[in-house]
Amino acid sequence: MPVDVSVVVIVYNDAERLPTAVRSALDQTLHGVEIVIVDDCSTDDSYGTARRIAAEHPERVRAYQLPENSGAGGEPRNVGIGHTVGTYVMFLDSDDVLERNACRNLLEAAEREGSDIVSGLCVRLSMDTRNKKRDQWYPWLYATTRTLESVTELPDLFVWDTLSTNKLYRRDFLVENALRFPKGMFYEDLMFIAEAYLAAGRITLIPNQVYFWHVHERAAAKSVTNRRHEMTNFQHRLEIHRRIDALLAERGLDELRLFKDIKFLKHDLVLHLRDLPFRDDSYRQEFADLARGYLAGIDRAAYGEVLPAQAICAYLLEQGDWENLLPAVDTLTNRDKISSPLAERDGHVYWCAEHLDDPFGRQVLDVTALGYHSKRLDQMFLRNVLTGYEESAGVVKMAGRVTNPLGIVRPDAVLTAELEFSARRRSLQSFRFPVAAVRQEGESVTWAASVDLARKLRPLGVVDAVWDVRLHLVADGVRTRTRLTPSTPGLAEGMLPVRPRLTRLVADHLEPEVSQRGHLAFRLVTRDAAGGRIQDLVARGTQGAPGRLAKSGFRRAKKLRKNLTSGQSRLRVYDEVFSRLPVKKGTVVFESHLGKQYSDSPRAIYEEMRRQGLDFDAVWSYAGRPEGFPDDATLVRRWSLPYLRALAQAEFWVDNQSYPLKLTKRPETTYIQTWHGSALKRMGFDEPAWKLRSKARQDEQERVLGRFDRFLIRSEHDVRTLAKALRLKEKVLLRVGYPRNDALVRAKRAEDASGVRERGPLAAELGIPDDKRVLLYAPTFRRHGGRHGRFELPFDVERFAEEFGDRYVLLVRSHYLNHVVLPPSVRGRVIDVSAHHDVTPLYRLADAMITDYSSVMFDYALLDRPMLFFTYDYEEYVHEGRGTYFDLRERAPGPVLDTEDELFGALKPLNALDEQALEYGAARARFVAEFGEYDRGDAAKSVVDQFFSHFSHGPHFSDVPHFSDGSRR
Repeated sequence: MPVDVSVVVIVYNDAERLPTAVRSALDQTLHGVEIVIVDDCSTDDSYGTARRIAAEHPERVRAYQLPENSGAGGEPRNVGIGHTVGTYVMFLDSDDVLERNACRNLLEAAEREGSDIVSGLCVRLSMDTRNKKRDQWYPWLYATTRTLESVTELPDLFVWDTLSTNKLYRRDFLVENALRFPKGMFYEDLMFIAEAYLAAGRITLIPNQVYFWHVHERAAAKSVTNRRHEMTNFQHRLEIHRRIDALLAERGLDELRLFKDIKFLKHDLVLHLRDLPFRDDSYRQEFADLARGYLAGIDRAAYGEVLPAQAICAYLLEQGDWENLLPAVDTLTNRDKISSPLAERDGHVYWCAEHLDDPFGRQVLDVTALGYHSKRLDQMFLRNVLTGYEESAGVVKMAGRVTNPLGIVRPDAVLTAELEFSARRRSLQSFRFPVAAVRQEGESVTWAASVDLARKLRPLGVVDAVWDVRLHLVADGVRTRTRLTPSTPGLAEGMLPVRPRLTRLVADHLEPEVSQRGHLAFRLVTRDAAGGRIQDLVARGTQGAPGRLAKSGFRRAKKLRKNLTSGQSRLRVYDEVFSRLPVKKGTVVFESHLGKQYSDSPRAIYEEMRRQGLDFDAVWSYAGRPEGFPDDATLVRRWSLPYLRALAQAEFWVDNQSYPLKLTKRPETTYIQTWHGSALKRMGFDEPAWKLRSKARQDEQERVLGRFDRFLIRSEHDVRTLAKALRLKEKVLLRVGYPRNDALVRAKRAEDASGVRERGPLAAELGIPDDKRVLLYAPTFRRHGGRHGRFELPFDVERFAEEFGDRYVLLVRSHYLNHVVLPPSVRGRVIDVSAHHDVTPLYRLADAMITDYSSVMFDYALLDRPMLFFTYDYEEYVHEGRGTYFDLRERAPGPVLDTEDELFGALKPLNALDEQALEYGAARARFVAEFGEYDRGDAAKSVVDQFFSHFSHGPHFSDVPHFSDGSRR
């Protein structure tokens, strides 16, 4: 029988798993498959096992053995290639398996496309986990079938999928190009596959799973990737990278080299950096000596394409700055942790004060865009270095140093702290101990505590084997929580006696250990001479029938709890329990922007109801934190059970976007949809994406929109666009305007009557001088952020502050789904007001508006003040997005500007705003007449009078606000 595919299986000291690997090749649905087993001179029975398998399948399996161990996987594969006879070749490791159709799918693609290499999807299976956790290996490369004429068409393939095992190779291609693995080198795949990719005439990728990579992290004999503590490992990695670099340089593939350098900084180097806190000084020094030589050749452009922590660590490693590097590695491992005191220079924030005289260092160390300087203390995850640890007679003395970034904890702050020991398994107990000494010392907050763990910490035993330690620091009443990071390896050692509540036979001591993320923890162990035997008995018991029964019960309970709190279970509770309860007359549930804000028309209606003194039960939905929501209402967290119950029993729903789509509205409930803006962009069923969806999806969406009993309209433009796009019936439409705009209409009338513009208290709150005019920049939502997914302003905000800071204050209000970070250099001249729930006071404060395609244009126009339209991405937004209902360039009531220079040029004249107020006055009037014809200043009153006039006046049950659980504040 002709051989289509030869599978080379390599093995070293893996006799137990080898048969499974070979069986996966024998059981392929493609029949023309042979297996060549190559043993790397194992010391166990691997070769004997291979020979027995070959004897059982003499026509399909052959076994060979190297005369001496080669030290890595490359040479056995080379030997295997020499013994293959198939048209194509694959590689398989003895502890992995092939997917049953792998050879067939790969071969068919190779024959169809005439490719030298065909690659399929590899799946990593974590064999030590109960459910064998699955991770697909760079699945975006395998979303669809595609053929490349050169790997340069897809650089991500070259730099990320460096496996040799999930691929089929034409054997003649390997022979003709003398493609072999480097002998005796770790990471041999990287070099082999780099040469193969570059030599291949055609490469085909298929979306099929072909290879299952079995990961055994707890194995006694660690794989190469799990032996990064060995310096040889790092040496070999660097040598392989140097050889690949030379190969790329020889072929003049500088762009591909840049992609590879980016990957080295993002992946290869990071794997080893994370181990540094666990290594001693001699290891670190040798590591740095090796790394510096290679990093010196990295393309500097690569640093700008990786995460800030990755770039910072690489730079500091090259500089040999261990004092700043190790904290940076802590942030690399714990992404949100602020591990450095930071330094503010010239209006920018830097990771450290050193190296700022180096222009490249200044660039890499600039962390302004991360927004550390704009965070509150309770929003910070701070590095807490454990500097002292002593244990005596069950009492442990600890001392530490908490990073104080940019002096956020002031020298005169009132400080308190406590240590918390909590069982890692959720819902179990925790213990807290006061910290006796805590004080601010420059760039740190130091602390010291003495904790009597032996007497005061009482674990249950067995079920709470691991205990984590946290320090709670309170400065002037503001709390932050930190983890403890030992400053040096081996700092925390010893055994602390404890008294478990269940039994001391299993464990009677706590032993400190350091987690993979570098944090101090304690593990329950036994110190008794017989402890080992007892623990063996317990281990065997947990693995036997009683243990399996107990584990099964625990898993069922865990699954039940998960199911009870899942979205589907909540929906069932809503439908089958809450919706059968009687509707509570006088209950109104309000929500704005999916619970993210107390704002917009729902707020205006609510406040009008309060102004009229109506007697009703007010419920406000919030997402995240309840700060900023009204004190005289019941607050319920969105999607919580109290939230669902409130909706099920409410007489009225009032919101401006949508309550959860899967919730069915009861017939007795009236849903008033205020919506959140007139439409420039195409909406609903007018969107191209919705037109392509199935009829079932469209029907479901129409059902959701059919829940609206009333839909507020502010102009006939809304009828032609929004109402039509949402397929709303005429009887649903309520032509009263937007309640949120009542304040704007009234403000304009008052200004016209008095000739005086009232700024309101917000100007003083923001610290805006009377002699500065105020600009408000309010862009629409941007799905794609800037570098690393952050939203970046489309103009140089520092240039703005420099050129206009003496005349203007710029208020920046990003869309509620975006987040903006301003550098300290613009402090006082540019202010982020995105956290303000209600935009109306910002409108009233602003002398002019800068926007793009946002619906704020329709609202702000009611004030009859200048507007500038900064449409830097007009063609992309209008023609490549979902389209618009009208051409903004033709009907904008203000200048439409495409570039930063045009924007700044329009603002440059001293009387720029006054000139634009006059020039575009008629255009603004037409704009308001067309898009705000029903905004008359009485929308909230009209809604309240129509729907809530039957509510009595006076307090309903109490003026004291309630939480969602019924408790009072």
